Formats: sequence, structure tokens, C-alpha cells
Amino acid sequence: MDLIATGLSVDLAARRVLTDVGLTLSPGRVTAILGPNGAGKSTLLKALAGLVTPAAGSVTLAGAPVAGLPPRDRARRIGYLPQDAAVHWNVAAREIVALGRVPHRAPFAAPSPADHAAIEAALAATETIALVDRPVAQLSGGERARVLLARVLAGQPDWLLADEPLASLDPAHQVDILDRLRGVAVAGRGVVLVLHDLAQAARVADDVLLLRDGAVVAAGPAADVLTPSTVARVFDVRVATLPGGRMMVPIGRIVG
Repeated sequence: MDLIATGLSVDLAARRVLTDVGLTLSPGRVTAILGPNGAGKSTLLKALAGLVTPAAGSVTLAGAPVAGLPPRDRARRIGYLPQDAAVHWNVAAREIVALGRVPHRAPFAAPSPADHAAIEAALAATETIALVDRPVAQLSGGERARVLLARVLAGQPDWLLADEPLASLDPAHQVDILDRLRGVAVAGRGVVLVLHDLAQAARVADDVLLLRDGAVVAAGPAADVLTPSTVARVFDVRVATLPGGRMMVPIGRIVG
């Protein structure tokens, strides 16, 4: 069930944000989208989720246009976690996570045993079981981020698209969440992450897409894309490669 963008261009506020982006994403793999600020990463993720209308091109899932999927069907198949997601009701964390099961239930139907099992699994995966009775307004930024990820995981989508899922998380939880997302891919679903951390992307991603100024600079297996020369071209920084070949540390800005 590949997720494919073909000739994808997106305009926002009369400005071209993405230009002729083409990519094929396959289930069972983690793809990291990286690029400098303003490169179009978040817009690309929204386009893949069917949340923005392309100026040109298309996004298809298993050959069907994502834009044409009924909203409930699309929500079951594509889980989207936005950057800085807002919570508009000060309800208990469990209720937020339970919202991930709404697309799987008929209107006004009570949660099924499958719903409860999916919610518990998502809480365990994000280490938020201890938070279930706390109102979201009482959660720290990192705790709230994990609860919102649990909501997406509870929906058990075929594709999980997450925009900066490591924001607000301490290093230990960053490692844990990336390991959980890796587990989602190992189980046969597709995972697409917008990340800023080169080292974390190198550790978790099977494939990497590098964007700059709304265009694809490089795409492919992480080891082929995350090279010092390509990273320098995209980010204007020099990097040191640590032993093992994939872990990179920025060591200086390229000027001029």
C-alpha cells in the first residue's frame, strides 16, 4: 500500500512552497524528511495526509487519490500528528487518546474491546499510563506531546505521519519514541517523520528525503543520502561523521 506523490506542487498565500515533488513511500519503512527552516517539510507532510490541496500533481494511496477518500476512511488509513498540536478541551489524557478510535466506531457507539485494547497499547507504547487521569492542562509540554502521539497510535493507521514528534521531549523519551515508531514500521505500517536532528534521523530512518526551498535535493536510503557533501549542500554546515558512518555532528557553518 504505497503512498506516492507525483509532480506535487503546493501554493500557500500565493507563494510556491513545494515544487514538483515526487516520491514513493513503502510500508514497513521509516522515512525522515529533513531540511532547513522554510524548506516545505510540514507542507509536504500535510499534502501527503490530504490536508492541503496541491496546485499541481497528486498524492495516491494504494493507487487511489488521497484527496478523494472519505474523511473517516482517510483517518483510519492515515494518522497525522501536527507540530504543536493544540488541545481545545481540558479533559483527562485518556479521553484525548480515545479520540484516536473515533474513525473506527459508528457515531455514538460505545467503545469496543478492540478500542480499549488499542488505547491501552498506545498508552503503554508512549509511557503515558500514569497520566491517564490528569487533565491535559496539567501536563508538561513533553507529557502532552506523548499523549497526542498515543492518540495517533491508538488509531492503528496504515500510515503514521508525524511532524517533529521529538519536540519537547527529553533525550530518554526521544530515544523511546523513535524506537516505538521503528516498531510500527517493523509491524508492516508506514512511518514518515519530519525531523531536525541529523543524528536521530540517521539512527531511525531507512530512507531520507532532503528538501531545500521546496524542492527535493536528495532521496533514498539513509546511508546514501546523509553524506557530508549532501548535508553541506542542504544545510550550509560542515559535519563530522562519527565511527560507524551514519551519526553526524554539525561542526561549523559554511559561509559564502
